[in-house]
Amino acid sequence: MPAKHVNAKTTASIPSADADARRTALYVTLAQVPSGCVVSYGQLAELAGLGRAARWVGRTLSQLPDGSSLPWHRVVAAGGRLSLAAGTVSGEEQRARLRAEGVRMVNQRVDIKRHGWRPMEHSG
Repeated sequence: MPAKHVNAKTTASIPSADADARRTALYVTLAQVPSGCVVSYGQLAELAGLGRAARWVGRTLSQLPDGSSLPWHRVVAAGGRLSLAAGTVSGEEQRARLRAEGVRMVNQRVDIKRHGWRPMEHSG
């Protein structure tokens, strides 16, 4: 029986392919969040089939290219807390975009009961 050998080129591409698949699942799910709704990092991870990967979602969204059309501003921390600091460029942009969509914020929080995305209710 021949000895098994592993092609180094093949194994090196597996993590990259897996990372690309994870990012694609995240982006496809995020693109579905409707205007006027928000989703938490953890909920977005679960909906994208990524399990409990809230921190990975946050890190990945922080690396979106400039000019991305994905609605990154609709992603908030647990309980509706705005995680991007007020007074920062990205924090102010998130708040402005959410306000423009009719999302009310009080004390750096979004009312999840009112604005939280529930895909089954929004799927028509």
